[in-house]
Amino acid sequence: MYVLYGSNQSLFTRKLEAALIFHGAPFEFRLKRGRPDVQEIERRAGTHQVPVLLTPEGWMLADTTPIIDLLDQRFPDRRLFPEGPLGVLAQIVEEYLDEWVARTMVHYRWHYPASAEFASRAIAGGDEAAAEFIRGWGPRACRATGTETPFHQAAAEAEYDRLLAAANAQLAQTRYLLGDRPSVVDCMMLGGFRAHTLHDPDPRKVVERFPRLVAWAEREADAWDGTGSWETFPQSTAFARNVLAEAAAHYAPFLAANARALEAGAKAFTVETHGEPASYLTRDYPERSRGFIRERISRRLLGRERLEVDHWLQGQGLAEAFAPQSKT
Repeated sequence: MYVLYGSNQSLFTRKLEAALIFHGAPFEFRLKRGRPDVQEIERRAGTHQVPVLLTPEGWMLADTTPIIDLLDQRFPDRRLFPEGPLGVLAQIVEEYLDEWVARTMVHYRWHYPASAEFASRAIAGGDEAAAEFIRGWGPRACRATGTETPFHQAAAEAEYDRLLAAANAQLAQTRYLLGDRPSVVDCMMLGGFRAHTLHDPDPRKVVERFPRLVAWAEREADAWDGTGSWETFPQSTAFARNVLAEAAAHYAPFLAANARALEAGAKAFTVETHGEPASYLTRDYPERSRGFIRERISRRLLGRERLEVDHWLQGQGLAEAFAPQSKT
């Protein structure tokens, strides 16, 4: 039995919950906040963040993408990362959702008073002092992720609207976003819906314009019978192609600027986003996360597959962002 410690309002908790459901793994969900053993959980997991997964052999794991990769090894018939070049495509799409679109979830939650009130009370579990503290933290998170100004808030919302439209159109053609079986990409989208935009009052109004998506996220997605296949590389699905274009236009420049800031030891940096300068807090994790993709390419692809992916990344405008770096 696996135990998932997390929060119903946490995107990454709900992402991992979706993965456990798709894998068919036996698990129990437990709220982490307020537990008497929370310090022990955090000590063993090495983080105060959620989610944390307790495995049957007693490991305490954090970081959802490597956890899903591990679960793929344990439930290979229900794997969520495709093998070969398609696995690279899937991980880049997931990366964009994880590290870029997640900031829009944060913006919707903390820049709109009704959503901030709703979410802070839900997270705090009735502790009004904690809810007030959480509401004060939220806008700081927005400032750190490039959505402080009205221009960038509107641009992030427009980008999310395009994502919803692409997903809604894709689900008219296939059961899931990369074909007729779920992938890690579906887990990430479901995490955003189930933790944020299906429940927070303001983004809920946006998502309700796409009833097919709402039905999929609320009921249909979990009902996978283990059959179906993904669309093939490099064409994949229209949804994936839309995401890759957005990633090249907006996420790749952020990654490059964040890497330069890390190298310079700068605490913050500015980079043009949607045509205007935006300010971001320099963070280690985007570098670590894209390192997982580079590692997948360098360690799991050989010969023609590696050449095919190298050529594809160049054509997508994503080679600088994700191609393994030559050692000098």
